[in-house]
Amino acid sequence: MKKKISEEAKRLMDERFGHDTLIALATTADDIPNVRAVNAYYENGAFYIITHAQSNKMKQIAENPNVGLCGEWFTAYGIGLNLGWFCKEDNRIIAEKLKNVFREWIDNGHNNFDDENTCILCVRLKDGVLFSHGTRYDILF
Repeated sequence: MKKKISEEAKRLMDERFGHDTLIALATTADDIPNVRAVNAYYENGAFYIITHAQSNKMKQIAENPNVGLCGEWFTAYGIGLNLGWFCKEDNRIIAEKLKNVFREWIDNGHNNFDDENTCILCVRLKDGVLFSHGTRYDILF
């Protein structure tokens, strides 16, 4: 039986993913899985990703918000939510965190923050498995 995330698992999640980290994000389109690598930041049971509202991943999430994630000895599923434009006032706090976390590449020309389609994808985790030094953590978020 899975139980809510333990303090040790929370610590491990923060340690592994509470910075700029590369994870695999899986979505579906017409019952076909699509997986891509994304830069993400983890905080309080959710991953945050800067993306474009017209990207395939966001179109697929609009159709089916159930997504899968995979990272360093971690796999989970959750619900993808488009938080809207990166510069929207409601996103100010998380956007500032993301600017800091992704500071090494955020201004490399890939992102256009004047474009209201530059958005924040939030993946609220539901269920996952985390491994650390031979210990398995089955967790509900």
